[in-house]
Amino acid sequence: MRDIRKNKYIYLILLPGLLYYGIFCYAPMYGIQLAFKDFRAIEGIWGSPFVGLKHYAYIFKDQEFWQAFRNTIEISFSRLLFQFPVPIVLALLLNELREGRYKKWLQTLFTFPNFLSWVIVSGMIVNVFGTEGAVNHLLTLFGGNEQMFLANQELFRPLLYLSDIWKSSGWVAIIYLATIASISPDLYEASYMDGANRFQRMLYITWPGIRSAVVLMLLLSVGNTMNAGFDQIFNMYNPAVLPVSDILDTYIYRVTFQTSGDFGFSTAVGLFKSLINFALLVLFDRLAKAVGERGIF
Repeated sequence: MRDIRKNKYIYLILLPGLLYYGIFCYAPMYGIQLAFKDFRAIEGIWGSPFVGLKHYAYIFKDQEFWQAFRNTIEISFSRLLFQFPVPIVLALLLNELREGRYKKWLQTLFTFPNFLSWVIVSGMIVNVFGTEGAVNHLLTLFGGNEQMFLANQELFRPLLYLSDIWKSSGWVAIIYLATIASISPDLYEASYMDGANRFQRMLYITWPGIRSAVVLMLLLSVGNTMNAGFDQIFNMYNPAVLPVSDILDTYIYRVTFQTSGDFGFSTAVGLFKSLINFALLVLFDRLAKAVGERGIF
């Protein structure tokens, strides 16, 4: 309490964030018990009958669940492979630009898409890649045939990755740029005097300076593996691409709101998903520590 009184203004600044996580992240954990109950609205969560692992027995027999599970894993790890390095490269390139109006203009340009909702972005994608979109108009103008980009299972996932790169890379790059700004300028000056070129300064000074931040962001991304981007996929997918786009979150949505509304079943799927996220986070945290990084825990 003495420490709290001494730093009361710091705790006051933290209070809104703590309240947010308390109300929206920890308080709802009370409802986890629905994963083991047959929910009846008239009896409430506490009064609903206990059914044990009944929901999980059905989950592991449901082919749609396994399809959504496989899609979630494939999409999430593909995001790590193709999307995760892009903000790092972008931050390194922006850092190499000289200070000036052009650099600030580029930072604003790359950051702005993050403030657009996926509803707006998906509408833009439909206007560009839809059957009546700009790309198909150009194809027909030059004598080509119209393409069903958004209904093509082979093209749908690349569209997911490219649109997410366009939307979020500039925002994530800010984190790396802030880390780069904390590197002592003396290191760059000394390397310049020793004859190091830009690439060598990037490789031996900038990269070691942001490596810990990269590892931290990687751990957070791995801990979010089973959340493969509901907002984006929900606004972009359609029945034609369901076999390659249906993830656990969209599967839960359909089970809960488009069928009989089995809240116990959907809670069981959500708990299963969260446990896998936690296990992956702990595993990769241990691997990070094994290679000399600080990790999270």
